[in-house]
Amino acid sequence: MTSAGRSTAVVIGCSTGGLHALSTILAALRPDLAVPVIAVCHRGQDDDGTLLVELLAQHSRLPVCEAEERRLAAPGIIHLAPSGYHLLLETDGRFMLSTDPRVRYVRPAVDVLFQSAADVHREGLLAAVLTGANDDGADGLLAVRRHGGYALVQDPEEAEAPQMPLAALKRAGADAVISLAGIARTINERCP
Repeated sequence: MTSAGRSTAVVIGCSTGGLHALSTILAALRPDLAVPVIAVCHRGQDDDGTLLVELLAQHSRLPVCEAEERRLAAPGIIHLAPSGYHLLLETDGRFMLSTDPRVRYVRPAVDVLFQSAADVHREGLLAAVLTGANDDGADGLLAVRRHGGYALVQDPEEAEAPQMPLAALKRAGADAVISLAGIARTINERCP
């Protein structure tokens, strides 16, 4: 693991119920968080991204923006995957957008982000699977764990849609199964 068990990046995946879940976590993150936070939240193809960014920015003490091709995953910023594109992290820490086929019927897919981020950050990655109504994120969380990253799963009993947390637990397991408040607290504790 990184020095003193510190994480170098955070990835979060959610679907049904994700707006509430992400809002809850972002509201509780430290305003001086010094790592990039990258999130995939499934949404409609017609969503141009501005509404989700605006809604989450109302709850976050950190800046919220939509990830852009070749932009650096900057520390202290919440980066959201744009609608209709898979979001990947390249080895130089920059974003790549892809229109490759849907994964688990969605694009962007949590699995795609988690797998690419695990390749880059390895044991420094902290990943969280939240509420959702499919099994996207399960394979990605397994990749995170195989690379030595830290895996969190929202307590399925707390999730608006428990399918994503349950699928992640069945496929990959987790270092902790906790509430949204616990996820935010863990991010604050494990990140510089």
